[in-house]
Amino acid sequence: MHQNSLQEITIMDKLLIQKTGVKVGLEIHQQLATNKKLFCDCKPIETEQYEIKFQRKLRGAKSELGESDSAVLFENIKSKTIIYYANSQSSCLVEQDEEPPHPINDDAKQITLMIATMLKSNIFSEIYPMRKTVVDGSNTTGFQRTMLVAHGGWYTVDHDDDVKIKIQSICLEEDAAKILGEDGNTKKYGLERLGVPLVEIATEPFDVKPQQIKNIALGLGRILRSTKKVQRGLGSIRQDVNVSIKDGGGVVIEVKGVQHLDQIEKVVEYEAKRQDGLLQISKEIQQRGWDHKKDRDIHDITSIFAQCRSKIIQEAISNKKHAVFAILFKNMAGMFKYSPYDEVRLGRDIAELVRFFGIGGVFHSDEHLSKYGIQDIDIKKLNKIMDINTKNDAFLILAAPTQKIDIVIKQIISRINYIKNNGIPVDTRLATQSGQTKFLRPRPGAARMYPETDVPPLIITQKELDDIQKKIPKSWNESILELEQKYKINLQLAEQIFDSEYIDTFEYICQKNTQKISPNYVASTLCSTLTNLERKGLKKQLLTNQIIIDVFTLLEKQEISKESIEIIFEKIMSGKKPDEVIKSIVSSSSISNRDLDLTLEKIINDNKSLVQNQKERAVGPLMGIAMKTLRGKVSGQEINKRLQEKIQKQIDGINKNEEKR
Repeated sequence: MHQNSLQEITIMDKLLIQKTGVKVGLEIHQQLATNKKLFCDCKPIETEQYEIKFQRKLRGAKSELGESDSAVLFENIKSKTIIYYANSQSSCLVEQDEEPPHPINDDAKQITLMIATMLKSNIFSEIYPMRKTVVDGSNTTGFQRTMLVAHGGWYTVDHDDDVKIKIQSICLEEDAAKILGEDGNTKKYGLERLGVPLVEIATEPFDVKPQQIKNIALGLGRILRSTKKVQRGLGSIRQDVNVSIKDGGGVVIEVKGVQHLDQIEKVVEYEAKRQDGLLQISKEIQQRGWDHKKDRDIHDITSIFAQCRSKIIQEAISNKKHAVFAILFKNMAGMFKYSPYDEVRLGRDIAELVRFFGIGGVFHSDEHLSKYGIQDIDIKKLNKIMDINTKNDAFLILAAPTQKIDIVIKQIISRINYIKNNGIPVDTRLATQSGQTKFLRPRPGAARMYPETDVPPLIITQKELDDIQKKIPKSWNESILELEQKYKINLQLAEQIFDSEYIDTFEYICQKNTQKISPNYVASTLCSTLTNLERKGLKKQLLTNQIIIDVFTLLEKQEISKESIEIIFEKIMSGKKPDEVIKSIVSSSSISNRDLDLTLEKIINDNKSLVQNQKERAVGPLMGIAMKTLRGKVSGQEINKRLQEKIQKQIDGINKNEEKR
């Protein structure tokens, strides 16, 4: 897959999904719209201003059965230093793990119970908070607090009873910290999102047509939005996708970070290829009869490659804390480039694994090593020392810190052995923008969970559930119909605005400005105009809801024209200060009728031949010229009206002159 990888999947891709027997499960993580976090009174305010800074080193704890989770152990190997940044407005000692959690946010509990009821799930009468070990730095405690609220349930997609999606579990948990960046052995996080209430909904695995997967995720999201008690906007909802294939031996791959619904089909398609491709690679390795012998296959070649011209290798050699090693793979010539499907190769898989440890210097014998500065003379030395048969054998060259290199080599050998014997490694993977996936960490298991000792169990009474039942909101379809009727907008626009993050802003603007601003105009601006500006690479997150409301208020007061709104939004999303942009537009929007007339008359006089030749049809091209000069100062409707009048006057004058002749 290349740059067009997010286009509609092809017939061949759909056939592949059918052939491999793909099953898909969704995990939806949705922030809840409460005015405080799950275990403290801090407000979830997004910020880039931090006055608090501290650092930690995290390590995994054993479960209540005394077992260590593989994903946790794998993360421990990286030994990262975590630097946290906090703002006192959005976090306190609870987020810093310097104070026990406060009583649970009751609003978050009630919203979760409502969602579980809407999904016809079985709610537990006692809910026990647990700790889920997370040592990647996204939690200051080294764990995430989570609680299983309900199990079972179902929902249908587009009122089609043939597509009935079963619910596996519903959990209430705290969101993780926001990643700010990573530099070498240091990771940076902001604490404003840490502790925000989050509902996690996991579906049972389903097998449906590929084109239905997006609608299944969309349908669940719409159920959540119909509560009007969930957050909207960037980062407030995330989809993880679990993918398995028929011959995969029950292996389920979890793909995290699917930000857009359009990615889901491509992620499923790529994982079907990757998993089926790994099974083919496994069979090929078995046929080669490869087996690893440590004493024979691993060599320190730091001194041997002292004269190598590779920049990466020279940088490693010049750093006394680095080393260069070679790994021999007997009877594996061609295996690292063997590609059952496009972009599915053993060499790529190993490169992803090595990058997990922050190492970029890995080369294999199936690529053109000369382009990296590794010459024939270097390869001859390597062949001689390691007794490499160039026709049959393969090798890897690895440059890495000495403290990591033994661990990395062990992981490489272990992974290839696993692929040979089992086929598909049990991974957690990360979705890329193109719809492919890359290695993130091994798939965690039950050993990462242990009881939370600082938060008592929650008792759910029947009265509480009865009260929730009375508060069930209108369905998504009922909400759309209400929007259509109340604001007199069409079905498509009603769906777009309800599904967007701006539904509350839209209703506030329309209810405040019922007479002077058309709801159709407000909805199309929030849905289409902002989307188009975002596609240009502008940052929508710089445009807060309050700014949007303020700008439409100026329009209502007739201090700006409709055409000014896009100009204002574009400049703010480009990074300019909102106050300065608005002030500038308001001051430039005041143009007298006399100046307007003079401007239009000049445009007509400069284009007399156009008016003479095209008569009334000259309005179109002259309107384009006028808008370039007057855009944002006068409404397009007013410009068009006056331009028509003046052109008609000019035409009447031309006609009279012709009659006199």
